[in-house]
Amino acid sequence: MEIAIQGLLFLGIIPALILLFIGLKGYDGIYKDKSVFLTFVIGIVFGVVAAIIRFIISPLPTLVIGYVNALVYAVLFAFFEQLFKTIVLNLKRLQGKKETTIYGLSLGLGFGSSFTPFLVIAGGSASSNDLFFVSLVAFGSLGFILMHAATSAYIGFGVFERKLIRYLLIAIVVQIPFNYLAEATRYYSDYHLYFQISLVIYGAILFWYVLTKVMPNIIKGEKRKRSKKV
Repeated sequence: MEIAIQGLLFLGIIPALILLFIGLKGYDGIYKDKSVFLTFVIGIVFGVVAAIIRFIISPLPTLVIGYVNALVYAVLFAFFEQLFKTIVLNLKRLQGKKETTIYGLSLGLGFGSSFTPFLVIAGGSASSNDLFFVSLVAFGSLGFILMHAATSAYIGFGVFERKLIRYLLIAIVVQIPFNYLAEATRYYSDYHLYFQISLVIYGAILFWYVLTKVMPNIIKGEKRKRSKKV
């Protein structure tokens, strides 16, 4: 059991660090290594706190009322978790700064890396010695990491653009289906594998979009400013 618990924690952090390395490519000189590390650690701490709160306020998996509860739960926690990240990214010294998008990425990766593994441990599920279950948790955790990284970087970009409310609301909206999909595993355990695959695909699409369509704008914006000065 001890190996399973430690493994779940590392299986969250290791892929998050790999994704962070991929996400930082091409942005050398924009961010500070110390700040990236700090926001990653803060994200881990916030992810643990969010997981504990989720476990305490977990909806009852009843067939009729459960669907309504799950929807309310999905909406409230999408707002709650994105607000957690916004508190950090909207600090006065980060407002209007292009590097805030990068710090949003590292914050979200830290958040996602600890969120799912700790939620499983808090729920007592980590005591399972089923290798298939542990593998599903590791795989499903990737979806949470990708989703939180993408939405957090998106919020960071909103802080940079000084359009926080707009970008925050969009981040909340795109997380709601993800949360509801995650909750569906509580009602349809026979399709657990398919839901886990769906979570990863959903998170991967969000991550790809932010990495290729949103983050490059911080460099383009800098080039436009320089050309105007010339």
